[in-house]
Amino acid sequence: MTTLDFTPAPGAAPVRRQVGAQTRMELRLLLRNGEQLLLTIVIPTLLLVVFAKAPIADLPKPRIGFLVPGVLALAVMSTAFTGQAIATGFERRYGVLRRLGMTSLPRAGLLAAKTTAVLAVELLQVALLVIVGLALGWSPHGSAPEAVFLLVLGTVAFSALGLLMAGTLRAEATLAAANLVYLLLLILGGVAFPLSDFGGGVRHVLELLPIAALTDGLRAAMSTSATLPLHDVVTLCIWAAVTGVLAARLFRWE
Repeated sequence: MTTLDFTPAPGAAPVRRQVGAQTRMELRLLLRNGEQLLLTIVIPTLLLVVFAKAPIADLPKPRIGFLVPGVLALAVMSTAFTGQAIATGFERRYGVLRRLGMTSLPRAGLLAAKTTAVLAVELLQVALLVIVGLALGWSPHGSAPEAVFLLVLGTVAFSALGLLMAGTLRAEATLAAANLVYLLLLILGGVAFPLSDFGGGVRHVLELLPIAALTDGLRAAMSTSATLPLHDVVTLCIWAAVTGVLAARLFRWE
Protein backbone atom coordinates (compact mmCIF):
# COMPACT_ATOMS: atom_id res chain seq x y z
CA MET A 1 0.00 0.00 0.00
CA THR A 2 1.38 3.40 -1.05
CA THR A 3 1.69 6.00 1.69
CA LEU A 4 1.23 9.62 0.65
CA ASP A 5 3.39 12.22 2.31
CA PHE A 6 1.66 15.59 2.66
CA THR A 7 4.37 17.14 4.81
CA PRO A 8 5.07 20.70 3.62
CA ALA A 9 8.51 21.24 2.16
CA PRO A 10 8.94 25.02 1.94
CA GLY A 11 12.02 26.41 0.32
CA ALA A 12 13.28 28.79 -2.31
CA ALA A 13 13.37 27.74 -5.94
CA PRO A 14 16.79 27.30 -7.52
CA VAL A 15 18.44 30.59 -8.41
CA ARG A 16 18.32 29.71 -12.11
CA ARG A 17 14.52 29.43 -12.00
CA GLN A 18 14.20 32.63 -9.99
CA VAL A 19 16.30 34.52 -12.54
CA GLY A 20 14.27 33.05 -15.41
CA ALA A 21 10.97 34.12 -13.86
CA GLN A 22 12.27 37.61 -13.12
CA THR A 23 13.63 37.89 -16.67
CA ARG A 24 10.20 37.16 -18.14
CA MET A 25 8.63 39.78 -15.90
CA GLU A 26 11.26 42.38 -16.81
CA LEU A 27 10.72 41.69 -20.51
CA ARG A 28 6.96 42.17 -20.25
CA LEU A 29 7.46 45.46 -18.41
CA LEU A 30 9.90 46.71 -21.04
CA LEU A 31 7.61 45.90 -23.95
CA ARG A 32 4.58 47.52 -22.28
CA ASN A 33 6.31 50.83 -21.55
CA GLY A 34 5.56 53.35 -24.32
CA GLU A 35 8.27 55.80 -23.24
CA GLN A 36 10.82 53.00 -23.25
CA LEU A 37 9.84 51.95 -26.76
CA LEU A 38 10.14 55.57 -27.94
CA LEU A 39 13.65 55.79 -26.54
CA THR A 40 14.79 52.37 -27.68
CA ILE A 41 13.06 51.94 -31.04
CA VAL A 42 11.79 55.20 -32.51
CA ILE A 43 14.67 57.59 -31.78
CA PRO A 44 17.51 55.38 -33.13
CA THR A 45 15.48 54.54 -36.25
CA LEU A 46 14.66 58.20 -36.95
CA LEU A 47 18.27 59.19 -36.38
CA LEU A 48 19.43 56.61 -38.91
CA VAL A 49 16.94 57.71 -41.56
CA VAL A 50 17.45 61.47 -41.08
CA PHE A 51 21.26 61.41 -41.04
CA ALA A 52 21.40 58.99 -43.96
CA LYS A 53 19.13 61.08 -46.19
CA ALA A 54 19.77 64.68 -45.12
CA PRO A 55 23.18 66.36 -45.60
CA ILE A 56 23.29 67.42 -41.95
CA ALA A 57 26.98 66.74 -41.48
CA ASP A 58 30.03 65.87 -43.52
CA LEU A 59 30.30 62.15 -42.82
CA PRO A 60 32.65 59.51 -44.23
CA LYS A 61 31.43 57.77 -47.36
CA PRO A 62 29.29 55.80 -47.69
CA ARG A 63 27.15 57.62 -45.12
CA ILE A 64 24.92 54.66 -44.39
CA GLY A 65 27.94 52.42 -43.81
CA PHE A 66 29.24 54.88 -41.23
CA LEU A 67 25.86 55.40 -39.56
CA VAL A 68 24.51 51.88 -39.10
CA PRO A 69 27.18 50.69 -36.60
CA GLY A 70 26.88 53.94 -34.65
CA VAL A 71 23.09 53.73 -34.44
CA LEU A 72 23.31 50.08 -33.38
CA ALA A 73 25.60 51.19 -30.54
CA LEU A 74 23.15 53.97 -29.69
CA ALA A 75 20.30 51.45 -29.54
CA VAL A 76 22.28 49.34 -27.08
CA MET A 77 22.97 52.38 -24.92
CA SER A 78 19.32 53.50 -25.08
CA THR A 79 18.01 50.18 -23.83
CA ALA A 80 20.74 48.86 -21.56
CA PHE A 81 21.71 52.15 -19.95
CA THR A 82 19.23 55.03 -20.22
CA GLY A 83 15.93 53.18 -20.24
CA GLN A 84 16.97 50.62 -17.66
CA ALA A 85 18.51 53.19 -15.31
CA ILE A 86 15.36 55.33 -15.29
CA ALA A 87 12.94 52.41 -14.92
CA THR A 88 14.98 50.78 -12.14
CA GLY A 89 15.43 54.08 -10.33
CA PHE A 90 11.66 54.58 -10.09
CA GLU A 91 11.17 50.94 -9.11
CA ARG A 92 13.35 51.73 -6.10
CA ARG A 93 11.32 54.84 -5.33
CA TYR A 94 7.96 53.06 -5.47
CA GLY A 95 9.14 50.17 -3.30
CA VAL A 96 9.15 47.50 -5.99
CA LEU A 97 12.77 46.60 -5.37
CA ARG A 98 12.26 46.59 -1.62
CA ARG A 99 9.64 43.87 -2.03
CA LEU A 100 11.97 41.94 -4.31
CA GLY A 101 14.67 42.30 -1.69
CA MET A 102 12.45 40.48 0.79
CA THR A 103 12.38 37.43 -1.47
CA SER A 104 15.12 34.86 -1.96
CA LEU A 105 16.17 36.45 -5.27
CA PRO A 106 19.79 37.53 -4.77
CA ARG A 107 21.01 40.96 -5.82
CA ALA A 108 23.19 39.49 -8.57
CA GLY A 109 20.17 37.50 -9.79
CA LEU A 110 18.12 40.68 -10.22
CA LEU A 111 20.94 42.34 -12.16
CA ALA A 112 21.28 39.24 -14.36
CA ALA A 113 17.53 39.14 -15.04
CA LYS A 114 17.41 42.80 -16.05
CA THR A 115 20.42 42.40 -18.35
CA THR A 116 18.95 39.30 -20.00
CA ALA A 117 15.64 41.09 -20.64
CA VAL A 118 17.56 43.95 -22.22
CA LEU A 119 19.35 41.52 -24.55
CA ALA A 120 15.99 40.16 -25.71
CA VAL A 121 14.71 43.66 -26.54
CA GLU A 122 17.93 44.42 -28.37
CA LEU A 123 17.31 41.49 -30.70
CA LEU A 124 14.23 43.35 -31.93
CA GLN A 125 16.14 46.62 -32.16
CA VAL A 126 19.00 45.14 -34.17
CA ALA A 127 16.64 43.34 -36.53
CA LEU A 128 14.67 46.54 -37.19
CA LEU A 129 17.75 48.73 -37.68
CA VAL A 130 19.38 46.20 -40.00
CA ILE A 131 16.22 46.06 -42.12
CA VAL A 132 16.03 49.87 -42.27
CA GLY A 133 19.73 50.08 -43.09
CA LEU A 134 19.38 47.58 -45.93
CA ALA A 135 16.41 49.54 -47.28
CA LEU A 136 18.57 52.69 -47.26
CA GLY A 137 21.29 50.99 -49.30
CA TRP A 138 23.54 49.57 -46.60
CA SER A 139 25.78 46.75 -47.82
CA PRO A 140 27.08 44.88 -44.74
CA HIS A 141 30.53 43.33 -44.71
CA GLY A 142 32.85 41.89 -42.10
CA SER A 143 32.19 39.35 -39.39
CA ALA A 144 28.71 38.87 -37.92
CA PRO A 145 29.98 36.84 -34.91
CA GLU A 146 32.40 39.62 -33.97
CA ALA A 147 29.62 42.21 -34.26
CA VAL A 148 27.33 40.10 -32.04
CA PHE A 149 30.14 39.65 -29.51
CA LEU A 150 30.62 43.41 -29.31
CA LEU A 151 26.89 44.06 -28.96
CA VAL A 152 26.66 41.61 -26.05
CA LEU A 153 29.77 43.01 -24.40
CA GLY A 154 28.48 46.55 -24.82
CA THR A 155 25.13 45.52 -23.35
CA VAL A 156 26.79 44.12 -20.24
CA ALA A 157 28.87 47.28 -19.79
CA PHE A 158 25.96 49.70 -20.26
CA SER A 159 23.57 47.58 -18.22
CA ALA A 160 25.98 47.49 -15.29
CA LEU A 161 26.51 51.25 -15.55
CA GLY A 162 22.77 51.93 -15.64
CA LEU A 163 22.06 49.65 -12.68
CA LEU A 164 24.92 51.20 -10.72
CA MET A 165 23.37 54.63 -11.25
CA ALA A 166 19.83 53.45 -10.48
CA GLY A 167 20.92 51.54 -7.40
CA THR A 168 22.82 54.38 -5.76
CA LEU A 169 21.08 57.64 -6.75
CA ARG A 170 17.57 58.93 -6.08
CA ALA A 171 15.03 58.38 -8.85
CA GLU A 172 14.91 62.06 -9.84
CA ALA A 173 18.69 62.27 -9.94
CA THR A 174 18.85 59.10 -12.00
CA LEU A 175 16.32 60.50 -14.47
CA ALA A 176 18.31 63.71 -14.96
CA ALA A 177 21.73 62.06 -15.01
CA ALA A 178 20.74 59.25 -17.38
CA ASN A 179 19.25 61.66 -19.93
CA LEU A 180 22.23 64.00 -19.67
CA VAL A 181 24.71 61.18 -20.15
CA TYR A 182 22.66 59.89 -23.09
CA LEU A 183 22.83 63.25 -24.86
CA LEU A 184 26.52 63.76 -24.13
CA LEU A 185 27.50 60.29 -25.36
CA LEU A 186 25.32 60.71 -28.45
CA ILE A 187 27.26 63.86 -29.38
CA LEU A 188 30.73 62.92 -28.12
CA GLY A 189 30.78 59.17 -28.64
CA GLY A 190 31.26 59.00 -32.40
CA VAL A 191 27.71 57.81 -33.09
CA ALA A 192 26.72 60.37 -35.71
CA PHE A 193 29.90 62.44 -35.91
CA PRO A 194 33.41 61.00 -36.37
CA LEU A 195 35.81 61.40 -33.46
CA SER A 196 38.36 62.72 -35.96
CA ASP A 197 36.44 66.02 -35.82
CA PHE A 198 37.86 66.57 -32.33
CA GLY A 199 41.40 67.53 -31.44
CA GLY A 200 44.00 64.86 -30.75
CA GLY A 201 44.01 65.21 -26.96
CA VAL A 202 40.23 65.31 -26.67
CA ARG A 203 39.85 62.44 -29.11
CA HIS A 204 42.08 60.14 -27.05
CA VAL A 205 39.95 60.82 -23.99
CA LEU A 206 36.68 60.26 -25.88
CA GLU A 207 37.96 56.94 -27.20
CA LEU A 208 37.89 55.66 -23.61
CA LEU A 209 34.09 56.09 -23.43
CA PRO A 210 32.08 52.85 -23.71
CA ILE A 211 29.92 54.19 -26.53
CA ALA A 212 33.00 55.22 -28.52
CA ALA A 213 34.59 51.79 -28.02
CA LEU A 214 31.40 50.01 -29.06
CA THR A 215 30.85 52.25 -32.08
CA ASP A 216 34.43 52.01 -33.29
CA GLY A 217 34.52 48.27 -32.70
CA LEU A 218 31.30 47.70 -34.64
CA ARG A 219 32.55 49.78 -37.56
CA ALA A 220 35.71 47.71 -37.65
CA ALA A 221 33.81 44.41 -37.34
CA MET A 222 31.43 45.43 -40.14
CA SER A 223 34.15 46.64 -42.51
CA THR A 224 35.81 44.68 -45.29
CA SER A 225 38.93 44.18 -43.14
CA ALA A 226 36.86 42.73 -40.28
CA THR A 227 39.71 43.26 -37.82
CA LEU A 228 38.44 43.59 -34.28
CA PRO A 229 40.33 46.38 -32.47
CA LEU A 230 41.82 45.06 -29.24
CA HIS A 231 41.66 48.54 -27.70
CA ASP A 232 37.86 48.66 -28.03
CA VAL A 233 37.38 45.16 -26.63
CA VAL A 234 39.61 45.89 -23.63
CA THR A 235 37.85 49.20 -22.99
CA LEU A 236 34.43 47.56 -22.95
CA CYS A 237 35.70 44.73 -20.75
CA ILE A 238 37.07 47.20 -18.21
CA TRP A 239 33.80 49.16 -18.14
CA ALA A 240 31.79 45.95 -17.78
CA ALA A 241 34.02 44.54 -15.02
CA VAL A 242 34.37 47.69 -12.94
CA THR A 243 30.75 48.86 -13.12
CA GLY A 244 29.48 45.30 -12.74
CA VAL A 245 31.41 44.74 -9.50
CA LEU A 246 30.38 48.15 -8.17
CA ALA A 247 26.71 47.57 -9.06
CA ALA A 248 26.68 44.15 -7.40
CA ARG A 249 28.20 45.60 -4.21
CA LEU A 250 26.56 49.02 -3.98
CA PHE A 251 23.10 48.42 -5.45
CA ARG A 252 20.47 49.28 -2.84
CA TRP A 253 16.97 47.81 -2.85
CA GLU A 254 15.50 51.02 -1.39
